[in-house]
Amino acid sequence: MLRKLIHPILVFPFCLYINSQEALLSKSNNNIEEILQENEKQIFLNYSEIDNTIIKNNQELKALENLVNSTTFTLSSKIAQRYPSLDLQASGLPKYVSGKNYSSNSNTTKTSQFSANPSINIKLDLIDPLRGPEIKIARQNYSLAKNNYEIKKKDLIKEAKFRYHKLQKSYQDIINKRLSLDLSITSLKDAQSKFDAGIGTKFEVLEAEAQLSRDRQSLNEKKIQNQINKIALKEILNINRNFAINQKQKLIGFWNHKLNKNISEGLDKSLSLKNISLKKSIKENQAKNYLNAYKPNVYISNTFTSSFSKGDSLSTEINPEKSGSSYTNTVSLNFGWNIFDGGQNQNLYKSSKADAISEDYSYKNFENVLRTNISKAYLNLKLNEEKILSSLKEISSTEESLRLARLRYDVGISTLKDVLVRQKELSNANSKSIDAIYNYNLNLDELERLTFLEISNVCNEKDNTIKNDIQSICNI
Repeated sequence: MLRKLIHPILVFPFCLYINSQEALLSKSNNNIEEILQENEKQIFLNYSEIDNTIIKNNQELKALENLVNSTTFTLSSKIAQRYPSLDLQASGLPKYVSGKNYSSNSNTTKTSQFSANPSINIKLDLIDPLRGPEIKIARQNYSLAKNNYEIKKKDLIKEAKFRYHKLQKSYQDIINKRLSLDLSITSLKDAQSKFDAGIGTKFEVLEAEAQLSRDRQSLNEKKIQNQINKIALKEILNINRNFAINQKQKLIGFWNHKLNKNISEGLDKSLSLKNISLKKSIKENQAKNYLNAYKPNVYISNTFTSSFSKGDSLSTEINPEKSGSSYTNTVSLNFGWNIFDGGQNQNLYKSSKADAISEDYSYKNFENVLRTNISKAYLNLKLNEEKILSSLKEISSTEESLRLARLRYDVGISTLKDVLVRQKELSNANSKSIDAIYNYNLNLDELERLTFLEISNVCNEKDNTIKNDIQSICNI
């Protein structure tokens, strides 16, 4: 009866608008598909290959590797101070001197002579107060550089895994949105069929079309986000070729370590805490060096000098065949002592000691931060375990609710609005499950990074916080 009251001329412009909007959405969807489609031959990237790919390809890591090599050479340079030094000098090789010396009271003399004066000096430090601390500082700087390399490597691997999980999650988001889109298409067909049969309303058709439009837009957004996530992963791995990953989302493992063990292992093996201790030791050795500057330096030296000449020097008649040579060898024990410098080194000593003390506070502060981060990651892991289980139950119940709502709508005892609400609830439940698995995997990677403990492939029921339940995280 209601349909007879609506004049066709009034309905036609509105239907034309709806059809045009649908055509625009369809065209936009096709354009996005063309943009996202890549014909380049793909390589497959496994989750287990991330570590080696980062080490092999990441440019930032290669830069730190060269810094480690630099500190290696610096250490070798400092160690070389223990050995004797050899210097060779020569004053002219050869040297030619010519000239004339005139005096009114004596005969005029001439010089025409070739000469060479090489000398060799060997020096060996017997007591060098600065040498020992400098070698220690160089060795500690080398350890510091190695630790910085390992820290950056682990951070980059963690970031790459985070981007891998995010890309994997975006694939699941696309699947979820496609499911919502299929359900919206079904709802629109049902509403249109009822409207054509005279038992439905135009409002329900418009409502179904609006939901379909929203789902299409949401799907396109997820597709674009998927490509952004793929670009981000490609950037950190420094991969030039297109690649594919396993799109199926799953738990990467289980965490079978107690909280107390996580904290103790994390504090004991933390490279950042070790670096703070190294920095303190470096500053203490620098302070020691400033005081050592007041200590005497004892070294032994051997200097060999020689002289060779051909020709005459300061002679009235030049004999070009005249030649001569001489040499001296001097061995000496030498002593040097900087007794007073106005208090310069004393003040530098106090400055370095103050810097060393400040590292103690930095150590305690970072220790507290690390303990907090480990505890938060562990508790969030347990929370996400519960979320995974609850979201699976929610998916099961919302699927059944949607089925019943559609049946009620089909027999005319419910409205399309109820179906669309249940449809949205199912999409949200799927999103919750995807997010919970995603966050759970991130927590595992974070705990592995912070504690240096390993993720297990075997689930330990004793460590599972969900007890006396039908479902278990071990069965996911």
